[in-house]
Amino acid sequence: MSAGEPIVSFPLPKQGVIPVTQHLGAPAKVLVKRGDTVKTGQLIAQTAGFISANVHSPFTGKVKKVDQTTDASGYKRQAVIIDVDPQEQWEEGIDTSHDLLREITADAKEIVEKIKANGVVGLGGATFPSHVKLMVPEGKDIRYLIINGVECEPYLTNDHRLMLEKADEMMVGIQVLMKGLHVKKAIIGVEANKMDAIKHLKDKASHYEGITVEPLKVKYPQGGEKQLIKALINREVPSGKLPLDVGCVVNNVATAFAVYEAVQKNKPLIDRVLTVTGKKLLKTANLKVRIGTPVSQLLDHVGGLPEDTGKIVSGGPMTGKALTTTEVPVVKGTAGILVMDREEAWKATPRPCIRCAKCTQVCPQGLEPYLLHQYGEMKRTEEAEYDGIMDCIECGSCNYTCPSARPLLEYIRYGKAETGQMIRNRKSN
Repeated sequence: MSAGEPIVSFPLPKQGVIPVTQHLGAPAKVLVKRGDTVKTGQLIAQTAGFISANVHSPFTGKVKKVDQTTDASGYKRQAVIIDVDPQEQWEEGIDTSHDLLREITADAKEIVEKIKANGVVGLGGATFPSHVKLMVPEGKDIRYLIINGVECEPYLTNDHRLMLEKADEMMVGIQVLMKGLHVKKAIIGVEANKMDAIKHLKDKASHYEGITVEPLKVKYPQGGEKQLIKALINREVPSGKLPLDVGCVVNNVATAFAVYEAVQKNKPLIDRVLTVTGKKLLKTANLKVRIGTPVSQLLDHVGGLPEDTGKIVSGGPMTGKALTTTEVPVVKGTAGILVMDREEAWKATPRPCIRCAKCTQVCPQGLEPYLLHQYGEMKRTEEAEYDGIMDCIECGSCNYTCPSARPLLEYIRYGKAETGQMIRNRKSN
């Protein structure tokens, strides 16, 4: 529905809410206080651990307060609330021009530092701090940079539009990542339902050494990094291992664009492209939105909520999470806002498991979701770890296929969180 909608810059809100936890890892440490005046691009929260990410002000204005606010998951998180000044002043050193900068002057070390300083995280959904991926441990031989342009989640088209409209910037961003990783080959994987993007990227890639574009079959959940590695180079990431263990680093196309802006323009990650869509909306849109903008304003932009709205999802229908309120901010990981009508959102009453094994058959990781669901429900974390719960990529395939409407993914997510905490506690002792 929204694939044909060009990217439009969304207006600045009157007030922005910027959570300091927009990434995997430790929350960033707040550097500002009530009454402070901030510029666009100014650092307002600093990394507080090895896996953490800087947070910058997406706006010029005055800090109203630093307080706990509800995020898209329904949890209270610390955030900086800024009253926005429409007369924007950018932090010094940020290049706001639209000029394409092809020449990469930064060396590998400087690339890592710039990506870290500018708060770039994975924009494909995981929000893993991008600089950490470039800090390859000794003994690991990285041969391939894989760029994820699959966008297999239904409804979302933000990556598709980026590939069409920002291909040159993306290519330079890929070259930056290649230089940071010391690799000679990058492969962009794009599913074959985006032939216009494939053709456009192939034309562009012909001018950039070492970058190729590979069309892929349309197959969910091929956007998972382990599935993408298998599809592109036929290597399997073992249980409990990472892509770097098979000589790969995977980044999303939007992340490559953000890396270009961070390294070539010294621009922090303060905005992103996202999709606002739904079958009953008056219109759909791909919007370039500042982090901290309320979701309610995005919905007003597309004509408001239809009367028969059943659910509003942050993300796509398979991996996204239902919002409890529209008064939550856009964050770095917000790929889209999906409005589902009551028929789409209807959920059958869960019934007992009939041991049909459909969830096992569709699991791309070869897990047993019905079993992991029980472990999560009963907090049996040691058994969950043994049976591979941490390998779950949370694709939602098990939920979709279950004839008994069991809430498999919900309890597996809970079980993963509990098991992950148990593993961290064990390592710290």
